[in-house]
Amino acid sequence: MTHGLNRIRALVVMIALAVACLPAMTGPAGAQEAGAQAVNPTAMSVQADDLLQQEGKLQGYLAQPDPKLAVLEQPQGRQWRVFHESWLPWGAGILILAVVLLLGGVYLVKGPIQADEVSGIKILRFNVFERFTHWLTAVSFIILALSGINYIFGKRYLMPLIGPDAFGTLSQWGKYAHNYLAWPFMLGVLFMIVVWVKDNFPKRGVDWAWLKAGGGVFNNTHPSAGRFNAGQKLIFWWVALAGIVMSVTGIMLLFPFAAFGVNGMQITQVVHSVVGFLFIAVIIFHIYIGTLGMEGAYDAMGSGEVDVAWARAHHDLWVEEQLRR
Repeated sequence: MTHGLNRIRALVVMIALAVACLPAMTGPAGAQEAGAQAVNPTAMSVQADDLLQQEGKLQGYLAQPDPKLAVLEQPQGRQWRVFHESWLPWGAGILILAVVLLLGGVYLVKGPIQADEVSGIKILRFNVFERFTHWLTAVSFIILALSGINYIFGKRYLMPLIGPDAFGTLSQWGKYAHNYLAWPFMLGVLFMIVVWVKDNFPKRGVDWAWLKAGGGVFNNTHPSAGRFNAGQKLIFWWVALAGIVMSVTGIMLLFPFAAFGVNGMQITQVVHSVVGFLFIAVIIFHIYIGTLGMEGAYDAMGSGEVDVAWARAHHDLWVEEQLRR
């Protein structure tokens, strides 16, 4: 009897212990299973779009002191890529092609502006330092322009013709030329401003009359002009102001992130490239007038001397001033 009661007591204790341990055994697993069904980690994670809307960029934290290395993604970079790979090549290509076709059409229809007569007497138009300044700026700019054009159009049109190895070597040397010849170009622009600014201020009445007559190109006349006519003055001020912009932005690109972050460098590159191609279009027009477009014009920057009859036709006020001296 006693043994039977002991067995019953042991069985009751075992049942009680099992009931007590059941929640501890099944509770966490059940909670995990219920939680897994109720929580979706992917849906609850922070989305990239939400980060971009709040911060404008995806950025982490680095132990390195350079903060720009922590930028993982920047929305302005996509806009810059569209500009660099689409808008800039199309816009620059159309602009340059339009200028070349326009000047080619003018040459075929009108031909060069003829010299009415030749006196055989020479007058000094530009001294040695002025010619040095002009050619220093001009040669530097032409090489800068060609290397800049290669930067935009080379991989599209030149690389398929000469192959990637030759194109890579050419582009590398073009990069060296662009970096180092930027300094003589900036020096030349500075010299031009110092030497010629006094002769390029607008002259009331004279310059406006020259512009209204279109420089005499369409009616074969020679409007009065001083040392520089209104067209040359416009080119001078464009070269001076655009040259300053190209110089400042170029220095920023030569020494990246010295003054701006990633977004500022993108804007700097956009300004540099847009002004650069406008610069190229203006200089193409200037080269045309100084070579094919007008007889006798090249002598001014070649030997520095021009025929007195040519000078009287195109710069009569300047000739009278020189003769008075």
